[in-house]
Amino acid sequence: MPTYEYECVNCNKIFDIFQKMSDKPLEKCPKCHKKITRLIGGGSGVIFKGPGFYATDYPKTNGKSPSSKARPGECSTGKGGCDTCPHNK
Repeated sequence: MPTYEYECVNCNKIFDIFQKMSDKPLEKCPKCHKKITRLIGGGSGVIFKGPGFYATDYPKTNGKSPSSKARPGECSTGKGGCDTCPHNK
């Protein structure tokens, strides 16, 4: 739910309210019961959840990706050389 910021025109009280987008805007101040106006906010940042969004999801060692460790004739999995490994081609 979005957070809306309101300000009272009488007592200058500023407060935030969680409301659905379909809810009607508030009309009266909870402190003095006079008229309020809804302020234009900057919104909030986007929150990414799940794998793939953080640097810790794809760690690098010594500034190199794990696949760059492979030497010619040696698999990057550490199991020795293999002719069918795609890392050797």
